[in-house]
Amino acid sequence: MKIRAGNILIAEPFLLDNHFRRSVVLICEHHDLGTTGLMLNKPIEVRIQELVTDFPESNAQVYIGGPVEPNSLHFLHNVGEMLDDSLEVCPGVYWGGDFEKLMFLMENGVIKDNNIKFFLGYSGWSEGQLEEELQGQSWIVDEMDSNYLFKTKPIVLWQTVLHNKGDRYTVLAQILDSESLN
Repeated sequence: MKIRAGNILIAEPFLLDNHFRRSVVLICEHHDLGTTGLMLNKPIEVRIQELVTDFPESNAQVYIGGPVEPNSLHFLHNVGEMLDDSLEVCPGVYWGGDFEKLMFLMENGVIKDNNIKFFLGYSGWSEGQLEEELQGQSWIVDEMDSNYLFKTKPIVLWQTVLHNKGDRYTVLAQILDSESLN
């Protein structure tokens, strides 16, 4: 399967990399120079107001997006038509946009907490790196469904995505996390 924006990468069950173990990564951008994505299932106990002090009151979830530039802030949302400069990654999921307008619309209740997710850092691969990892069978590739981001609890996302893929992936979804065996 050729990688493109809107795909998700599902970590193979035995991938031992601490950053990506049992992760689901949405590919936001893919081109000849590399790939950028955001991990969808690594929430952290940080409020957006701790990161952006003048941000309006919000309980929108903050996630670790990946190990690259961990102090950078990114966001995914489903209100692309309201935010200038947002990039549609796949149907119903947009990346970035006018941050000042986002804050204004959230302060006025037009955009709700369940419309948006924030990410610290991102997942990045240089030219050819992701293709090598795919050949090494570190990742399973699938299509993104906006329900994965906005309707599925992060703690069960990895299993849900594999289960929805069917066949042998349903069995993989049931493999216990080796850390839980300790």
